Amino acid sequence: MKAIGVIPARYGSTRLKAKVLADILGKPLIQHVWEGANRSKYLDDLYVATDDERVKAVCEGFGAKVVMTSPECQSGSDRVIEAVKDLNAAHVLNIQGDEPLIDGSIIDGLIGALRKEKEAPVATVIKPIVKEEDLDNPNIVKVVIDRKGYALYFSRSTIPFNREAAKFSTLTYYKHLGIYAYQKSFLMSFKKLPRSILEETEKLEQLRVLEAGYKIKTTLTDKETLSVDTAEDLDKVKAFLRKVRK
Repeated sequence: MKAIGVIPARYGSTRLKAKVLADILGKPLIQHVWEGANRSKYLDDLYVATDDERVKAVCEGFGAKVVMTSPECQSGSDRVIEAVKDLNAAHVLNIQGDEPLIDGSIIDGLIGALRKEKEAPVATVIKPIVKEEDLDNPNIVKVVIDRKGYALYFSRSTIPFNREAAKFSTLTYYKHLGIYAYQKSFLMSFKKLPRSILEETEKLEQLRVLEAGYKIKTTLTDKETLSVDTAEDLDKVKAFLRKVRK
């Protein structure tokens, strides 16, 4: 079953303009994402999807395949859908363009899970939250799951609510990592689903899937990732990579 990875890369990001081209220790952010994803053993092909010629030129410069998409795409998923609509694949991976620490093993675990999955047309990745302060950070999306690993809900707020907050260490909270694997047939129909009330409220696209009655399978990782939304996030990634390289 062929699996294609797509990295949506928008130049005009709202909070940190041109962040996909931001320098991280001598390489643009998008190159770190592409190199990490390219270490996957299960991906059959990998593309960057963008609407900007500057991003295209940089990506082709380090060897990436680029698909040009419409500037009218409202989300990363819309960009991925447009990029793969004419490509032959069973599974499509939406690999966020602001995850410079993405690891190939995370992608492989996600693809492997979706290949075995019978009930869910979508799979995504979660990681335990180990810093209590992360619970109040709206940029860190939290998720609660059932006993079989299916997502129950995603939120920018702290979920579940712990009435005995002092017992943080006795309850496992999970954060959601911004990478998805889709059955391509479902992905093509996803764009036809109406935007849901929960999605509009939380500004989380995955809630459209749950509110429409579909399941999302989660896979667990212990790999550290840091998404870049602000200049502060960029500094954190640089500091992390400097520490790792020492």
